[in-house]
Amino acid sequence: MSLRSALLTLLTAGPQTGYDLAKNFHSSVGFLWHAPDSQIYPELKKMQAEELIDGYPVPWGTKGATKTEYAITETGLQYLNTWQGQAVTYRPERSEVRLRAAYFEFADDDDARACLEEHLRHYQQVVESVHGQIRDLKDQSAAIHQRRLARYPEADHPKITRFKIFAYEGILKQAEAEISWAQDGLAMLEELTTAAQPRS
Repeated sequence: MSLRSALLTLLTAGPQTGYDLAKNFHSSVGFLWHAPDSQIYPELKKMQAEELIDGYPVPWGTKGATKTEYAITETGLQYLNTWQGQAVTYRPERSEVRLRAAYFEFADDDDARACLEEHLRHYQQVVESVHGQIRDLKDQSAAIHQRRLARYPEADHPKITRFKIFAYEGILKQAEAEISWAQDGLAMLEELTTAAQPRS
């Protein structure tokens, strides 16, 4: 279960509350594995029940209030080691935009163009965001990455950082390919529209 693995990897950087985990999830590993808060919090409860993580109260605010902080256990670390040794599960493609593109004959030209332009804008934003993630890793400005590095010998820091950058570079290459595909589609639509115009 990749959500579980993603949450455990975050906890290897140190104990965190559910709120901090959700925030760090969306600002880091969430680029690699999407999950809403409505899935994150129930998963933490399941992981605690299975002793992959410990949950314990810590002071919060005033009047003796507390909140739950989570820490990975030895069982959780073993889970991560086992997970890394398993074969990756590749799921069949589900792409709404390519399904639509295959049947653009049911769309008018403006709707087809708008579909591809929206796809283009989305992945241009992805490229911008991922470049930001890579930049933060290179200059070690992200707090969660600083916490992670602090738990390992300094000699291991370049390797740990490079693994993270490598993962984001994969997202970057995918996004760049989607941009190229959308641009090709827009050029195709222009050619088809021109070809369909009556000659004078």
